[in-house]
Amino acid sequence: MTLPATLQHELSDLFGDGWLISPSERVAYAFDNSRREALPDAVALPTTRAQVQALVRACRAHRVPVVARGRGTNTTGASVPVDGGIVVSFERMDRILAVRPGDRCAVVEPGVLNGDLQAALRPHGLFWPPDPTSAAFSTVGGNLACNAGGPRAVKYGASRDNVLALTAVTGSGELIICGTATTKGSTGYDLHRLLVGSEGTLALIVEASLRLTPTPMARRALRAIYRDVSSAAQAVARLMAQPVTPSMLEFMDADAVRLARDVGGADLPHDAGALLMIEADGDEELLPYAIEALMAAAEGDGLVSLDDAADDAAREKLWAARKALSPSLRTLAPGKINEDVVVPVSRIPHLVDGVQALSREFALPIVCFGHAGNGNLHVNLMYHPNDVEQSARAHAAMARVFALTLSLGGTLSGEHGIGLAKRDFMPQAVSAPTLALMRQVKQVFDPDGILNPGKLLPP
Repeated sequence: MTLPATLQHELSDLFGDGWLISPSERVAYAFDNSRREALPDAVALPTTRAQVQALVRACRAHRVPVVARGRGTNTTGASVPVDGGIVVSFERMDRILAVRPGDRCAVVEPGVLNGDLQAALRPHGLFWPPDPTSAAFSTVGGNLACNAGGPRAVKYGASRDNVLALTAVTGSGELIICGTATTKGSTGYDLHRLLVGSEGTLALIVEASLRLTPTPMARRALRAIYRDVSSAAQAVARLMAQPVTPSMLEFMDADAVRLARDVGGADLPHDAGALLMIEADGDEELLPYAIEALMAAAEGDGLVSLDDAADDAAREKLWAARKALSPSLRTLAPGKINEDVVVPVSRIPHLVDGVQALSREFALPIVCFGHAGNGNLHVNLMYHPNDVEQSARAHAAMARVFALTLSLGGTLSGEHGIGLAKRDFMPQAVSAPTLALMRQVKQVFDPDGILNPGKLLPP
């Protein structure tokens, strides 16, 4: 679409050098980590909530789409401006407004990088639990938009569980404050949790009050290697059925183990059929008892070896190799469909077995790893996009993965969100009355449908 001249003049005056309209400037905001691409008509770089409010009101008057953006690390196309309009990048709203250790609370703008926040909290002995792989360069606003989690979510929860209050601008340009910066509150509807995970379709977050957690006194990691993925998946169910909650419980299938070893540099055996990385944290004196309980649960049919990470350096190297897995997948094939499905933990063995069967049926490599303690596995289907027949097989296989997940009582996404990639599967994932209610909620927050149109809810 072409922006009306009056709107261009109004917003150019409002944003000054934060108003980008040349194609060379706009192209950097046309894509995200999904590799989908659509050029926006303009890019706005606000520095204040008042600018965001003024922009939304002006865009509403002209029915121009508004797409919020952090750093574009999303994998579902949620920040791609498919209908043109204006991308609102929050990179200049990147201040940590307050850290209140006594309240276990931090107040931040949406453009603060997750990694920068963690560094600022470290001297206070606190951390913000969400730790996606992209933490070093993803924003808090982006984490909230898709309800990011990461390995620690098994014990500490995802973004939705670690936010106290949000200030946001709705699609009608109203500034709303949802929640309260206290650890308890029961005053009306839980709107701030509704906004988390809404992918910028309901409101634009301009400030967040985050729930902080004390940094654990000590950590210990275990490495459990299994004969095959089925044995490892059965062990996950045992680990989560006993009383000690691991602080991390990560799963890798055989291909993921090979990549972690050959590309990531991890010290892993060549005959590993699957691997679990298990971590416990807590008080130094009580930690050995937790480790003992986790080791007992990890024992069972198919266990090849069970090792304590010798020291912090060994533990960090193993986790670094895990975090390098996603980019290293490109060594298998140039194309990747990466979906983060979730099933009840007890049904992980059925999901893993089913995915392996699909890999054989469609003759395509499917690499599985992820946050097994939450039942949240990253299913990575590798293919050659330039091969039309192979591309068709890949997308058909992923549709079957979704169907398998739903048949096991699971859901489409644990932390990546819906965006464009899974939007058309929403009618399979939620009931028709539920989907209708979601549309009504969207209408209340965004009466003219200008906020991130085409995402999350199917046409």
